[in-house]
Amino acid sequence: MKETVGIVLAGGLSRRFGSPKAFAKLRNKYFYKIAVEAMSASCDEIVIVTLPELMDRFGDGENLMADKVEYAGLGPLAGILSAMESVEANRYVVLPCDMPFIDDKAISKLITLHNECVTAVISDGRYHPLVSIWDTQMKNAVKEALKNNQLSVMKLLSISNTAWVQGSVLTDDEKRMFTNVNTPETLERG
Repeated sequence: MKETVGIVLAGGLSRRFGSPKAFAKLRNKYFYKIAVEAMSASCDEIVIVTLPELMDRFGDGENLMADKVEYAGLGPLAGILSAMESVEANRYVVLPCDMPFIDDKAISKLITLHNECVTAVISDGRYHPLVSIWDTQMKNAVKEALKNNQLSVMKLLSISNTAWVQGSVLTDDEKRMFTNVNTPETLERG
């Protein structure tokens, strides 16, 4: 069993962005690559969870998977659980591909602060449940939530032992670092 596995969530439909955000670029680097690099120093292995139809667009050598069939299309919790069931680890670092300003230092600090079932980020009054660390013991809770068609990550974390870490503890530029890039305009402003 591995100690820490990274999960890059890159399977969103990107309706507002207009194209798959995993392949948007910042400083000539794909968003998914930025997420992988942010976790590389802290994780024993990194899995990119994406849509089956996007698999061919990723670079060679990436550790790719789609949601397991029984969870396909059920959102971020499906991606998290699919990765948890595919690669055993004590904990999982979760990062969405649409936060390209996050760096390895913030991820490393988040890991050092982790001591609950889930540790996630709150920044500038906004919760970021997908910038988080999940202990393996959360696997059953995620599975139960999906079985009951409860797809909200926030709802699951609200009934779990979750520690919320202020983004300002992780970086001096929290407003920028924890920006979700949901539109091309947001990327241009970043």
